[in-house]
Amino acid sequence: AEARSMESLEKQLICPICLEMFSKPVVILPCQHNLCRKCANDVFQASNPLWQSRGSSAVPSGGRFRCPSCRHEVVLDRHGVYGLQRNLLVENIIDIYKQESARPLHAKAEQHLMCEEHEDERINIYCLRCEVPTCSLCKVFGAHKDCEVAPLPAVYQRQKSELSDGIAMLVAGNDRIQAIITQMEEICHTIEENGRRQKQHVGLRFDALYGILEERKKELLQSIAAEQEAKLQRVRGLIRQYGDHLEASSKLVESAIQAMEEPQMALYLQLPGSLPCRITDMSKASMSSRPEPGYENMDHFSINVDYVAEMLRTIEFQTGA
Repeated sequence: AEARSMESLEKQLICPICLEMFSKPVVILPCQHNLCRKCANDVFQASNPLWQSRGSSAVPSGGRFRCPSCRHEVVLDRHGVYGLQRNLLVENIIDIYKQESARPLHAKAEQHLMCEEHEDERINIYCLRCEVPTCSLCKVFGAHKDCEVAPLPAVYQRQKSELSDGIAMLVAGNDRIQAIITQMEEICHTIEENGRRQKQHVGLRFDALYGILEERKKELLQSIAAEQEAKLQRVRGLIRQYGDHLEASSKLVESAIQAMEEPQMALYLQLPGSLPCRITDMSKASMSSRPEPGYENMDHFSINVDYVAEMLRTIEFQTGA
């Protein structure tokens, strides 16, 4: 039970990058996960290849990377990883654990790994061809006697180192992909903003065209209205002139009829002698002034906008020079 507790404790003290027990100093990330400072710096440098190290004369700028445990984005200031807080509690637990444990967890666990074929033999070598751990007797007498083998610790360290490098590469690759995604999201935002601005620009240009058309329409309508009013005034003037002549002629006719109805010759001859002359003058009055044929026609105000419509249909975006 004590061995299981120690093993469970050591699992909590394993760095997710190097897969070894945390080495001092241990840094605590904003997401509360822990990393060896060296491993955190490796991941940070992989995600920020242009970041200036502490030893550089240039003033370093901040950077970011993602926690390998939860993918939370860690934003660092100009001090980089050295600006992260150390986890002294974990470091103290590691010190106590090492004092209580005579050997690392993996070494203690190895004493319980025994060969299935040779129960009294510990598994201490690794078959390179079959890619399985085995014991010395299997190499000498057993199934792996013709295989090439290597010491188990050497293979263990090599594969763990390769795995750690692979993890670092994946973490760095994921951060680069995330950076690309962020960049493309920014591009989408820029596209939307540029599209909105260009739509507004095109709308303003067409509004200007609408304004020109409305102004020209107003001018042409005013020209039609001016000629219409002039023609109406002339014709209405003639109507009034003819009306006055008609009224005077009607009154003269009425006076002449009354004179014709007078039965007594003496009284008739006493009427003004100018009445026949007035009738003669009235009948000879010239009323030939009238609008010429087609005077009412307004067809000369017709316009042809077909060529303008065709030109408007050819409006297109300008291509870069």
